[in-house]
Amino acid sequence: MSGEDRRLLGRWGEALVAADLRGKGFDLVAAGWHCRMGEIDLIASDGRYLCFVEVKLRKNARFAQAREAVDRRKQEKLRLAAQLYLAENPTRLQPRFDVAEVYAPEGTATRQPKIQYIEDAF
Repeated sequence: MSGEDRRLLGRWGEALVAADLRGKGFDLVAAGWHCRMGEIDLIASDGRYLCFVEVKLRKNARFAQAREAVDRRKQEKLRLAAQLYLAENPTRLQPRFDVAEVYAPEGTATRQPKIQYIEDAF
């Protein structure tokens, strides 16, 4: 799979999670927010929390659960990026780090991808 194919698949997974969050009453604040520390996949608000969401897409969990890819190094990058976001966009909402696992055995052709959402993941 080329880098471009991988990027498009990732964006597809992020769009699925964004739609799922909207369906649960969240407001999508930003998608693919970039800074010098990296990227935050989704930033969403439920009125109480400002959620920094890392989306991980996999075909299945045979090798490992998707959330396991969010290791200490990735968590630190997300924390630093979130600090920069909050410095530029002050809020009274409590920040929270969530992970969304998307399992899509046939990639974008998967009819019913499974989304596992983990609140306050780290």
